[in-house]
Amino acid sequence: MKGLIQRVSHAQVNVAGEAVGAIDKGILLLLGIEAQDTTDSADKLLHKVLNYRIFPDDKGRMNLNLQKAGGGLLIVSQFTLVAETDRGLRPSFSRGASPEYAEELYNYFVKSSKAQFTPVAAGIFAADMQVSLVNDGPVTFMLET
Repeated sequence: MKGLIQRVSHAQVNVAGEAVGAIDKGILLLLGIEAQDTTDSADKLLHKVLNYRIFPDDKGRMNLNLQKAGGGLLIVSQFTLVAETDRGLRPSFSRGASPEYAEELYNYFVKSSKAQFTPVAAGIFAADMQVSLVNDGPVTFMLET
């Protein structure tokens, strides 16, 4: 499972011109699900996302996690994160989970997030989404399980 996290001062996801999820300060998580991923993978990644220290403390050092810094979590499914790009000029998605399985794990991840943290917002799985954000820093990390 891959999660691209971005520290944001604002992020929003729209579907068909309507906002379906938005946060102010917090983390935008773009979530990629691979065929071998399990609920254990999801649990490990969620733990990392919620506890990864990417927010500044009073000295300006990245020492605070999302929970200590306050803010929200916006989760957006993004299957292109699991693309194989090392050969050729066209991405391969053979590592990706089937759409049905990916949706099941995505929904599990969102539900688990909401059970452990608030506020949590999310996009709509497999929808044509437009994501807007203000990356704070910029700070961006790829997390994998």
